[in-house]
Amino acid sequence: MTNFVVHGFVVHSVAIGGDHAGFSMKCMLVDYLRAQGLAVTDCGTCDESPADFPDFAEKVAVEYLSGRVERGVLVCGSGVGVSVAANKIPGIFASLCHDNYSAHQGVEHDDMNVLCIGARVIGPEIAIEVVRSFLGAKYTPQPRHAKRVEKILDLQRRAAAGEFDCYK
Repeated sequence: MTNFVVHGFVVHSVAIGGDHAGFSMKCMLVDYLRAQGLAVTDCGTCDESPADFPDFAEKVAVEYLSGRVERGVLVCGSGVGVSVAANKIPGIFASLCHDNYSAHQGVEHDDMNVLCIGARVIGPEIAIEVVRSFLGAKYTPQPRHAKRVEKILDLQRRAAAGEFDCYK
């Protein structure tokens, strides 16, 4: 059984950011989410001038990790760059999703807290549906899912302790 919410949101606050390639889609999503009554923190960029996606991945992550928002959304050209950057930050579980199933399943099974999308890959209507799926989902830790998430957290702890530092 799924907690996927079709006509509503499980969360009420979201941080959203993206680089120049994601600017137009980010603005459209900000407007859409605010019109739906969500509290939206716009982490930039503010125009289509060249901008570096890691900066916005960091800003969205900080908003989430501080507890000021319940989820994050990142937009760049492909969605890959923001996903890679966001996942470098401990506590962030970001994933690139361009379909509804992955967007809600990533939350329900893997505790995904940041959605990454590519503005050059999907159009605005699909982006809205993917964001709705992500924000309408809730982590439902079945034992097998909780075990896997704990293994991810263990990898994160071990990496922070330097276990994978090949330059020692």
